[in-house]
Amino acid sequence: MIKKNCLLSLPFFLSLLLGISAKAAEIKLAVASNFAPLMQELIADFKAQYAEADVILISGSSGKLYAQIKHGAPYDIFLSADQDKPSRLVEEGLAVAGSRFTYARGQVVLWSRDPSLITSDEGVLVDGSFEKLAIANSKLAPYGQAAVEVLNKLGILQVTRNKWVQGENIAQTFQFVETGNAALGFVAKSQIWRDGRLSHGSVWLIPDDWYSPINQDAVLLKRSSHQKLAALLLDFLKQKEVRAKIASFGYQELDAENTEKQDVEE
Repeated sequence: MIKKNCLLSLPFFLSLLLGISAKAAEIKLAVASNFAPLMQELIADFKAQYAEADVILISGSSGKLYAQIKHGAPYDIFLSADQDKPSRLVEEGLAVAGSRFTYARGQVVLWSRDPSLITSDEGVLVDGSFEKLAIANSKLAPYGQAAVEVLNKLGILQVTRNKWVQGENIAQTFQFVETGNAALGFVAKSQIWRDGRLSHGSVWLIPDDWYSPINQDAVLLKRSSHQKLAALLLDFLKQKEVRAKIASFGYQELDAENTEKQDVEE
């Protein structure tokens, strides 16, 4: 009778063990909204190399994700749209020192879904013949801060301010233009660039030296229960082929030196 009960319980215990194994391979990735669509594709590539990995992606503004991490959100990795927040997490003892590196360098562009609205320069901005201009909140989004710098350089920051439609993050800002709620807007190049070319609409490719570099840093969080697997994902983002794919989606191409660790172990 005892043997029978043991035999009957074996599948139950096996299912428990399988469940524990599957859960052990799950990592949660907090990623800035501008990088989320591409990260979905990269996750598929990563899982092709590491079949045991189960990656859950949570996207949002870098500011909100940072706040969630500060309040105990169980994320394993943070991919921010800036360098400041990952650096602060290291300083605050919430991220692993030595794990921070630049995974992408963003580019801001002026974009319209109307293929004829923007020519090759800033003319449409300067002449002011538009009703609404979408721009990310400069206090929350690095792309919004970059847009402010561009408007300042053109000397039209104040004269355009009453036409702004502000997005909480760059994803919302893009939606304002995509849906026609704004005629044009400052968006991430990665949102309108595929395989090295413009996907639709019209665009002004703003010179890189018109705004501060948008270095996007990744960091491993100390709260992670699966740091080895999370570290594998971070190393995956440094691979030459992965960096090339990121560049083809509208980010500046980074060489190996750009992906060196930014923090030094104490």
